[in-house]
Amino acid sequence: MDRNAGNAFYFPDNVPLYGRDTYERLQEENVPASVTTVINMRPSIPPPRDHLIWSIFSFLYMNFCCLGCMALTFSVKARDRKVIGDMEGARHYASTAKCLNITTLTLTLLTVIIFVILVFVGVIFFPHL
Repeated sequence: MDRNAGNAFYFPDNVPLYGRDTYERLQEENVPASVTTVINMRPSIPPPRDHLIWSIFSFLYMNFCCLGCMALTFSVKARDRKVIGDMEGARHYASTAKCLNITTLTLTLLTVIIFVILVFVGVIFFPHL
């Protein structure tokens, strides 16, 4: 049997054997006819904002009827959903946190404005001022 029969290239007998028998020929039956690669392309939608800083500010300084605490809770939930890849859930929780932050800000500013008006009108009186 010819020792060059299994090689991909023919080597004459006078060529040294170093390196000639270390490579094997590819088996044609193991190679698929066509190799396809599927890449899922998502549209470039930015991840939803979680409004965490605004919620912390609302919780610390404007916690009107515990709405700031609720906004902070929903912001943390939105961040958790964003980390695990559930963008729709993160968008839902972020929207709720944003609404709660707006409500907290509006009610707190309205309360402060009403309080200042009542002080200037004289309904609320501070004797030491």
